[in-house]
Amino acid sequence: MTILWTATAVGHLAAIHEYISQTSPFYADRMVQRILARGPQLTTFPDSGRAVPEVGRSDIREVIEGPYRVIYRVTESQVAVLAVVHGRQARIGPLPQ
Repeated sequence: MTILWTATAVGHLAAIHEYISQTSPFYADRMVQRILARGPQLTTFPDSGRAVPEVGRSDIREVIEGPYRVIYRVTESQVAVLAVVHGRQARIGPLPQ
């Protein structure tokens, strides 16, 4: 199984890094690395995350890393990370196809 970080998810990571870097470049690097380190876990154990409650689909799941939700879709051959959003965000918005 492979992992794909969608352009949307990569954009979210860049925005997270930029925001945290305003006060701590070190912590910004560390947080992004922690999120990226979830990739191998997701390819080995794709069902380890819970179904995203507001989406209501069993193939759209999430794991929590710090205050962030890493939202991904599972297929037979791939895990696609769709979004990385702060847990306090009221809604996740439209997910990429």
